[in-house]
Amino acid sequence: MYEDLIFDSHAHYDDEAFDADRDELLRGMHEKGVGYIVNASAAPDDMPRILELTKKYDFLYGTAGIHPSDAPEMNDDNFSLVSEMLKADKIVAVGEIGLDYHYPDTDKPLQKEWFAAQIGLARREGYPIIVHSRDAAQDTLDMIKSEKAADTGGVIHCFSYEKEMAKIYLDLGFYIGIGGVLTFKNARKLKEIVQYMPLDRMLLETDCPYLAPVPFRGQRNDSSMLKYVVGAAAEITQREEEEIIRVTTANAKAMYRLDQSSSFSGTEKIRTEFPDR
Repeated sequence: MYEDLIFDSHAHYDDEAFDADRDELLRGMHEKGVGYIVNASAAPDDMPRILELTKKYDFLYGTAGIHPSDAPEMNDDNFSLVSEMLKADKIVAVGEIGLDYHYPDTDKPLQKEWFAAQIGLARREGYPIIVHSRDAAQDTLDMIKSEKAADTGGVIHCFSYEKEMAKIYLDLGFYIGIGGVLTFKNARKLKEIVQYMPLDRMLLETDCPYLAPVPFRGQRNDSSMLKYVVGAAAEITQREEEEIIRVTTANAKAMYRLDQSSSFSGTEKIRTEFPDR
């Protein structure tokens, strides 16, 4: 039954944009066709909030990792927090991690250092990675290869590069994260990739509260809006919406290594409390 519900593979419900109505919104997701959510970590302060969300909502899972833009916050203590977070039962990936060269004052060597460290942690502990890459196409790919990230696998989140780059990642065994941008009129490259790529390598994601699809572009995004991404993907690939949902949900379960019986029906026990800081 739950294969017919959408799996939002990348969200940020710990964000302050949801402070006013988080509980009401999340408790209504099942009725809106959303069966699973993975809440991705970006900064050290995110992780304790994410762990609390995984305890409160049985359909919500989390990740542990530091976004490249927060690399200046990384040190041995915060790296240990990422490692400790992986001991919780409902933490399912290392991420989001990667490279982001969008701003001119970016410390590229620092980002690379912590990207490599977190890939290494994922490989040692057996977790997939969620890769953020913006304006850093070649360096990201070079590091994925040099750090042997394909050994543990994962997803290239919010994919924004050319089809040729997508092909390389697909050949390496990575999934491609597809979200609200697919509905934008100017998303020609992404539409070409969705038409080209195998459906069994696609993950649906919101990155909410960001990147709401048309007709809500510019507003706060949430997982229920993925139905518009499903519709766009179905139109582009000439498949039924039900098939898009069924296959992408199976893909996310496979990548995150979730028990196929996992659903709204039960809350897993957390092995450890998050350590005091």
